[in-house]
Amino acid sequence: MPLPQIERRVMPFMGGADYLGPEFNGQRYRLKFVKDGHVIWVDVDAATGRILGRSRP
Repeated sequence: MPLPQIERRVMPFMGGADYLGPEFNGQRYRLKFVKDGHVIWVDVDAATGRILGRSRP
């Protein structure tokens, strides 16, 4: 799935956190956000766009 499509899927769930960019490991994207000085990572399946997990701020 194209990265811009994945980003559009994830953004509504991030509650105004600032998006810093992606990392890619071949099977999943790891999107990095920051809110109130805390980094939040969101792992997304690159093929399906399904959110796999999210770190807690």
